Amino acid sequence: MYFPSLAEFTRLAGQGNLIPVCREIFADMETPVSAFRKIDNGRASFLLESIEGGEKWARYSFLGSGGRLFRSRGESVEIVEGEKVVASFTAADPLAALRDFMAPYRPVQLPELPRFFGGAVGYLGYDMVRFIERLPDANPREIGGYDACFLLTEALLIFDNMRQKIKVVCNVHLQPAEDPAAAYQRGIKGVEALIAKLRAPQPPWTAKAGQDSCELTANFPPGAYQAAVERCKEYIRAGDIFQVVLSQRFSGPLEADPFDIYRALRTINPSPYMFFLRFGATLVIGASPEVLVRKEEDRVEVRPIAGTRKRGATPEEDARLEEELLADPKECAEHIMLVDLGRNDVGRVARPGTVEVSELMVVERYSHVM
Repeated sequence: MYFPSLAEFTRLAGQGNLIPVCREIFADMETPVSAFRKIDNGRASFLLESIEGGEKWARYSFLGSGGRLFRSRGESVEIVEGEKVVASFTAADPLAALRDFMAPYRPVQLPELPRFFGGAVGYLGYDMVRFIERLPDANPREIGGYDACFLLTEALLIFDNMRQKIKVVCNVHLQPAEDPAAAYQRGIKGVEALIAKLRAPQPPWTAKAGQDSCELTANFPPGAYQAAVERCKEYIRAGDIFQVVLSQRFSGPLEADPFDIYRALRTINPSPYMFFLRFGATLVIGASPEVLVRKEEDRVEVRPIAGTRKRGATPEEDARLEEELLADPKECAEHIMLVDLGRNDVGRVARPGTVEVSELMVVERYSHVM
């Protein structure tokens, strides 16, 4: 059974031009990992999973494949459909170009769906900050990756881990003057095409043994990173800076399948925010306990995490480490600083007087750390 009905779809067409058509099926014979292997087209796809507190699966997992891809490097922007670049241009502000990329779509939310039911999935690299703040750009571009990639997929799977069901969604972009009945049928075909992939046998898979270890190369010569840390400390003592993120990149040959790396990561480090993003040759794999920023309707939320201890081997050790963390002046100072920075960032876009700190110094527990 599909929802909404054709009559409801036609009514919703008066509220927006991106309307989900859905069907719910049982998921007791599939997992997000097995389903992803069936729908992944090898070019543009994503898997988003979550484990609450590093201990139990959150309710929803999201999988998508195919669609329109936005990518930028510096001021160069490309729009890709399938394997073809359909637009290529220069943008003084790629973030504005991304907003333009999304502007034609006016999505309609269904009460049966979670807060995310489709949209642009991707990443913003650190260098995108230069389109927000006036900053020097002295670092050479040593790798050829994109500063930003976002996939706008039409169809996706929403795993309901609590009810053991899958919501198969096709977001129909209603064209001007298009007959709603024809658009609705287009959505049904999209849903059925995705279900057919799910019902197909698992694609052949050959395990790549990989290596117990591999030699990694750092972008800092030996000793240079430690020297840079000491320079940062001098800047802090002089009052020139109060926080710095000193990154070090390690690179090495990869023999394993990238998706197997994600599978290992989700097992070793289950986290509230786990992701596998494939954009052609660019892959982003990660697991994080922290939401950077969330905006819903007219409310924006940031939730910085600062101050860390390992998890204890016993409940008693866990409690002792929590007390130690809360009593550590350095960890508390870092936490207060990041909360203050987050409050300042929100204050730049929020109405004056509406910013509030709802939680402070709350200890959260994850699989490996608190």
